[in-house]
Amino acid sequence: MVLLHVKRGDESQFLLRAPGSAGLGALTEQAARVYNARLKVQRVCSAAFLDARSWGALGSAGRGVVCLYEEYLPLIRKMSLSQNKLHKMEELAEHGVFLPPNMQGLTDEQIEELKLRDEWGEKCVPSGGAVFKKDDVGRRNGHAPNEKMKDVLKKTIEEAKAMISKKQVEAGVCVTMEMVQDALDQLRGAVMIVYPMGLPPYDPIRMEFENKEDLSGTQAALSVIAEPDAQLWWAAKELRRTKTLSDYVGRNEKTKIIVKIQQRGQGAPAREPVISSEEQKQLMLFYHRRQEELKKLEENDDDSCLNSPWADNTALKRHFQGVKDIRWRPR
Repeated sequence: MVLLHVKRGDESQFLLRAPGSAGLGALTEQAARVYNARLKVQRVCSAAFLDARSWGALGSAGRGVVCLYEEYLPLIRKMSLSQNKLHKMEELAEHGVFLPPNMQGLTDEQIEELKLRDEWGEKCVPSGGAVFKKDDVGRRNGHAPNEKMKDVLKKTIEEAKAMISKKQVEAGVCVTMEMVQDALDQLRGAVMIVYPMGLPPYDPIRMEFENKEDLSGTQAALSVIAEPDAQLWWAAKELRRTKTLSDYVGRNEKTKIIVKIQQRGQGAPAREPVISSEEQKQLMLFYHRRQEELKKLEENDDDSCLNSPWADNTALKRHFQGVKDIRWRPR
């Protein structure tokens, strides 16, 4: 089985095994499928993105009801963008479920004035009761799970991250679609334990689980590669879908290659450096130390030591001839 080290740009993603006789069409789609599934797990765990549709609904509601609220919308958007690196499921553990799109970012007074109601928030009560912890950004209802249920979510998050981590490359573990699906199932199970009645249909976590997420207008959309548009590159050559893997790497099943996954139309990716970044650091450190040693030798370039007895190259000859310590002047 040929071992493929899949990269996106200069970043390692995962390891993949395939026989040399494998068709590159199916292999490319398999790599893209695993790559996109890993992104889904990362989005659920640690890559929360701003739902443009929610803010669109909020903006129209604000402008349609009270024009004064328009002044606060840019500030609300800015606050939410500053939080878009928080963890989705950690947000769920800390602040409860998502508010309806027309209530996000509004204060309690504004919600009361507009006579808005969170019907799903009344249904989605975490197991063991809720602990109120207000979301300063105003995206979640603040009814968080208790500490025991919170630990269930956080522990599952860490386990799912470890299953699809880039550290699996260093450990030599191949990531398969079954492993990624297992990580998603564990996350889904943890949410069902904490919220047996489920999450609101507009909650990003539920939308991800049901494959209904809309990434349009988000940074996350730039990372996704559609399977029909995926390309694999190796040694500055595109691996054509009509050929087999052995057409490029030969019939040695113990071959290991580094391939880069790319979106069609983005051109050839940058070639792999001759030496790795770690080797380059070690090489620079070696030459720096060598330069320091040469500088010290130049500073110590003193010939006074040549007058010392141990530096006399005729000392041994005079010792055997018995002419040591001869003085030519009278005492």
